[in-house]
Amino acid sequence: QVQLVESGGGLVQPGGSLRLSCEASESILSFDAMGWFRQGPGKQRQLVALITNFGGTNYADAVKGRFTISRDNAKNTVLLQMNILKVEDTAVYYCYAVRGPQPSWGQGTQVTVSS
Repeated sequence: QVQLVESGGGLVQPGGSLRLSCEASESILSFDAMGWFRQGPGKQRQLVALITNFGGTNYADAVKGRFTISRDNAKNTVLLQMNILKVEDTAVYYCYAVRGPQPSWGQGTQVTVSS
């Protein structure tokens, strides 16, 4: 079972930026896709951004133009650059990886956007 370890969460003011990092315990080239989901207070877990092993990306409408997902295959890491953060971006952010039918999740990192 792969281990996914997130880092980079924290408290930021509206309009600010954060960069989340997810490091996998094995080569990320073995996954069909990796990405980030988030779960806000009282809400269901939702897709934020996804990147395939071919480099294709997909974003939730709410974050398009503000968030950018990327991968560093040499470091087995997936990054999420979050700019122009809004209060509604407050959530626990989870790293996600999928290989065939088998998903894996990180433990989550809290992002709080507040003045």
